[in-house]
Amino acid sequence: MTALLAERAAEVVSAAQQLLTKRMGAPVKLSDPIELSGSGRTTVLRVRVSENAFSLPRTLIIKQVRGTARDLGTGAFAPGVAGIDSAFLRETVSYQFTTALGRDQRPGAYLIAHSLPDRLLILSDLGENSLLSQVLESGVAQPTRNALMAFAQAMGRMHAATVGREADFVALLRRVDVVHRIDGIAQQAETAIAEVPGLLSRELGIEVPGEIAERIVRGNRLFSAGRFRAFSPSDLCPDNVIINEEGARFLDYEWGGFRDATLDIAYALVSFPGCLCDFELSRERGRQMIEAWRSEVVGVWPALADDAALAERILEARLIWVWLSTYWFLPADHARIAAAREHGLSVPRSEALINRWAALAEDARCTGDDAVGDFAEDVSAMLEERWSE
Repeated sequence: MTALLAERAAEVVSAAQQLLTKRMGAPVKLSDPIELSGSGRTTVLRVRVSENAFSLPRTLIIKQVRGTARDLGTGAFAPGVAGIDSAFLRETVSYQFTTALGRDQRPGAYLIAHSLPDRLLILSDLGENSLLSQVLESGVAQPTRNALMAFAQAMGRMHAATVGREADFVALLRRVDVVHRIDGIAQQAETAIAEVPGLLSRELGIEVPGEIAERIVRGNRLFSAGRFRAFSPSDLCPDNVIINEEGARFLDYEWGGFRDATLDIAYALVSFPGCLCDFELSRERGRQMIEAWRSEVVGVWPALADDAALAERILEARLIWVWLSTYWFLPADHARIAAAREHGLSVPRSEALINRWAALAEDARCTGDDAVGDFAEDVSAMLEERWSE
């Protein structure tokens, strides 16, 4: 750890000690900070609880967000909470919400303490685990299959445990004055609806048929409505998923909120559109993931027992994700491309987009949707022609 990072870590540990001491009513001493993943404005540490008059866990995770950052995707500060961005507030609320669930229903770490003025979260430690991205990158067949099945099942359990609890989540948001209607990804989807037709026309010479445009609008509604609404961390890229002996657990709730749950399973099938991943997911493995997810949610959503209805909903969700991926990565916008996480699954944007449109076309054909199949094949072919020049 460099001197600058060590100084920063010492400040974060000191703030966490003060918060825990105030909350517990007795001194708490933290030591041995280890830096974990974090962005330029975020510090994430694992610390050991060396002095503790109470039954705190032996290790904790501390996350602190520095400075005044604008909410990703909205560019707006959370009203009523001066100097604190709504992404941090939404993450705090998401942890409050999930911590209130039963122990076996929590999708990730639980919240031990937080300070809004200090932009500080103290969380339980999920331990030394493998990231899903590391398991997928290894390419070892059985661990990969097990990890993907655990991922799908964990999503399903999270969805089933949070159905019908959106009012509780919104109440927590209102308590910290976050405008609950703000959903950064949904807002980007709205922008994509308006901009992608022009992009496809300028870049590829493809005009979007009216039927496809209508389907995109319907798909976008999954963010704000839909029959199958449940809680989602909303950023389910594989480096935000850990695999341990308990299965899959989710990290990073800055985008946390309620939306149609089919968006989450479709996110994995599209090979994680918020990243430049290109994990090769066979149709059979995708089918197995859908079944693993469905087995957890069909009890609360019996309509999903219908294979045709489920396939139609997942295709709709896949379409909006591929559309958004095109909005993010088709333009030669270095800021957008640089914002995508890079890890061992990352590929050039050309490869990612070509493969995502081609896989969408294949899925549409198997579902019997020739309109989406024809359009997706055209886009994939034109992308390949453009980048082969």
